[in-house]
Amino acid sequence: MNELFIERLMITALNEKLNGNMKNNPKRIKNSTLQMMRRIHTISNVNTIILLFIYFLLAGCGFYSLAGSIPSHIKSIAIPLLDNQTAEYGITEDITDNLLEKFTEENILRVVDEENADSILRGIIKKVEDAPSTFTKEEAVTEYRYTVVLDVEWYDVKNDEVLMKSQYSGWGAYGLSGDSGTDGIDNDNDGL
Repeated sequence: MNELFIERLMITALNEKLNGNMKNNPKRIKNSTLQMMRRIHTISNVNTIILLFIYFLLAGCGFYSLAGSIPSHIKSIAIPLLDNQTAEYGITEDITDNLLEKFTEENILRVVDEENADSILRGIIKKVEDAPSTFTKEEAVTEYRYTVVLDVEWYDVKNDEVLMKSQYSGWGAYGLSGDSGTDGIDNDNDGL
């Protein structure tokens, strides 16, 4: 049950910050063409859907009793800046900030600095990959796959033990069209 609590917050935070990061990260804009700008928006929409799916898959029905699943002596948590072992600029700050926000919103554990924490949540972004996935008969790319791999450890300071150690992996497939078709936003200004 401890893992379900952390998993749900990790996936939600990753989902929201990936979505925002994809829209605002200048590194994602490989050139200034309209097609690439459309691609960025499409990535964020698809990743939102995929990561929400992963969130529900991992969290399952365990959320109903999260507060009772945490060891009774743990009342607070510290979330230091995630480590980044990738070339993806700014993703550590985005995901860490969103984790802090999610833990604050849930109000199950008080978020404090490491010196005053009963537990510490540490993470390492191991891999961020954006690669072609599907091709036409003429070998033109029609779909890409975006993958993120994150290692997470939740540590009990008082008992000097690891409560949870897991690796999370999420991916989403997206095409190069301007409109995602389901978000109600006219991304390519075609009036549809």
